[in-house]
Amino acid sequence: MRVLFLLYLTLTISNWGFSQSTQTKTYDIKKKRLLVKITGVYIYSINQGNIDIDSAMVLACSANKIPVSLSYDEDYNDGNYLLGSEMVDNNNISTALKILAKSQKTDRIKLLLQLGSHYLFKPRNKKEDLQNALLYIKQAVELSNKLKIPKWQQQSNILMGKYYFQAGNMAESQALFSTVTKNCRELNDKKALANALENQGTFLLDNNPEKEKILTEAMLLYKKTGEKEKEVEVLTKLVTMHFWTGNLSLAKKESIQAYNFLKKIGFKHTHYNAATISYIDLVLKNQKEALFYAIDGVKTMEATQDLTLADNFYLRLGSIYHQMGNIEEATQLFKKSTKIGQKSPNSRSWYKNFISYIGALSQLGRHKEALDYLKKTTEQYPPDNTFDKILIARTAALCNDKIGNTELAEKNYVFIEKYIPQLISPQTAFDIAMIYTEISYFYAKMGQPTKAKFCADKALFISSKYNIKFNNEVLDLSLFKIDSLSGNYLSAISHYQKFKKSNDSIINYSKRKEIEELRFKYETAQKEQNIKTLQTQTNIQQSQLDKSKLIINLSIASLLLLLIILGLIYNMYRVKQRTNEKLEIKEKEINLKNTNLQRLLDEKEWLMKEIHHRVKNNLQTVISLLNSQSAYVDNDMALSTIKSSQHRIHAMSLIHQKLYMSENISTINMPVYIKELVEYLKDSFNVKQRIRFEIKIEQLELDVVQAVPLGLIINEAVTNSIKYAFPNDQEGIISIKLVSIDTNRYLLTAQDDGVGIPTVFKEKTHSFGMSLIKGLSDDLDGAFSIENNNGTLLKLYFEKVLLDKQKNNL
Repeated sequence: MRVLFLLYLTLTISNWGFSQSTQTKTYDIKKKRLLVKITGVYIYSINQGNIDIDSAMVLACSANKIPVSLSYDEDYNDGNYLLGSEMVDNNNISTALKILAKSQKTDRIKLLLQLGSHYLFKPRNKKEDLQNALLYIKQAVELSNKLKIPKWQQQSNILMGKYYFQAGNMAESQALFSTVTKNCRELNDKKALANALENQGTFLLDNNPEKEKILTEAMLLYKKTGEKEKEVEVLTKLVTMHFWTGNLSLAKKESIQAYNFLKKIGFKHTHYNAATISYIDLVLKNQKEALFYAIDGVKTMEATQDLTLADNFYLRLGSIYHQMGNIEEATQLFKKSTKIGQKSPNSRSWYKNFISYIGALSQLGRHKEALDYLKKTTEQYPPDNTFDKILIARTAALCNDKIGNTELAEKNYVFIEKYIPQLISPQTAFDIAMIYTEISYFYAKMGQPTKAKFCADKALFISSKYNIKFNNEVLDLSLFKIDSLSGNYLSAISHYQKFKKSNDSIINYSKRKEIEELRFKYETAQKEQNIKTLQTQTNIQQSQLDKSKLIINLSIASLLLLLIILGLIYNMYRVKQRTNEKLEIKEKEINLKNTNLQRLLDEKEWLMKEIHHRVKNNLQTVISLLNSQSAYVDNDMALSTIKSSQHRIHAMSLIHQKLYMSENISTINMPVYIKELVEYLKDSFNVKQRIRFEIKIEQLELDVVQAVPLGLIINEAVTNSIKYAFPNDQEGIISIKLVSIDTNRYLLTAQDDGVGIPTVFKEKTHSFGMSLIKGLSDDLDGAFSIENNNGTLLKLYFEKVLLDKQKNNL
């Protein structure tokens, strides 16, 4: 899911310039909260999961010019002044924390809950926001337990339960809600119990069977305690649950109850409920009821000047006209909703309106105009998410199919099939089932029953899995064609009958007037035909003679044309044969060249391995010569120099051995190489258990150009630590680390916990070992440093040389 925070900024500045303060002045705090909740849930639903519920609530508060805290503070805001709440609302957290430091007892708990909620219900659910939320909620829990005040213990634990839900720990979340619910039952506090049950049910998944039971109990308790706004709020939550779980009949019944209840309690903003009922009726294909509530929603929206989602309400009305077959009216409404939505282009909430407008243009036969507008608009406002890309591809496919460009239509459908599995969710299931149905029908028309059946099965599977009331006439038509192509005629007839029944019911409203017009045209045409018949009867005989001559001439022409076509076909066959022969010869030549190239590549790799093998053997020979020479050297310093040279040569030899034995002859696996190098040095100096080695090397493949100097640097560092860091057979630890600090940038550290570097030695820069390390560091273009840090610490920062970069430099 994506959370479009730009949506918040854009809508606040543009669409939501329509202030609702005048309309909401008569509302008390409870009705304002109810308005925010209903608006927020509607925004969340129409975005089909593209924004989270917290972002939707922020948008709802901004649209109604109401503080964001109003959407989440009802549990602990008892109507008294909340110390520091204004600072939290204005995101002035530093001032709020100063007030918190001086607050005591319940005032401190309230502000802690306010701060915790502020971070917990921020849009986008960032990790740092969750951490800050937990910090303040924990303090609230601890203080409320210390004061032993039941109300604040309940509210602190409820907020902690919400935190665990946001953090993805459903089990812990429900455990806390259950504990609070049990406590409220024991205290026989009905208001607190209703609140606890509402939170417990709200933070259960829609497909959990306990959710309906818990929310229903909460709603009945609110009814008993006279909390009318809370009663209807819980009822709307049941509507949402039943809608997303596919129980549309019950969702509609509850929506109408909520709609009537809101009117009864003097709540003016009923258009959100009216739009919900309208959409359910649209899905159930109850056009008359859908049209009634859609018109009512538009009227109420305009009367309350709640134009926040005006484009969506016009889109809903247009969709109903479209389903009823009134395409002209639908087109005008789609165009109007698109223009309103484009006032906030960064939100992309108008994409559905724009796509519906294109579909209506195409249905009116204005296919080229539709495709041109689609291209122009998407170039100006490119889609910023996969779902919108799929909707655009779907529209392009439908338009191209209608103008006969099946190749381009199929290309768009292939794109859709590639990405559509990533987007299946309860919020998008209906749209995706419809898209699979359209693809199925396309392939059925193309005479490809296998592909058509696959897509039809996908549509049926999704509708079954997500319990969608999916009775689409296009699917029946597609299945009819699939069965016809497959020879399953009985099943084909059954599907065609379903199609006719469904299609006839859909067009019933729109065709009554058209049928009358057609009948009038038919009767007029019949009269004109009778007149023409009288005039033509006198010419029948002459016409028959003319037809006979025409048939003879056509027969001769057809015979000649047939002979010409046969000649062309034979000629094309011979041309094709010659072309195929040429292609076969070319293919053999290409295959031969490929075989030769592969052989040359294999020889090159074999030669490279042989070179590495020879180099390794030569280096081993040098080591052996040095070893033999050391037997005749009495001078300790010379002997030490020879040994150091042997170690350095072994470090290089080990690299060539790795390259020879590896399948990859261009890079060295550094973890394996460094561990073997350290083991060799450990055995060479016979340190046994006196010195322990800690090696931490990230998985890194280096080119030999970098691996050799890096191995020599490690050799020098480890050798010096073994020889000088632990005098008098002291015990110690030598640590070698090679870790990434950025993309293609690494840090090598070699550290011991020995006696450290004497100051005099540290200042001495012309020693061979130090010069060697510095020289090798320069070869790596690295930054080298050495310091005393509870021993000796060598650091080397360097960048990985990319092979492609090397080749370019060459």
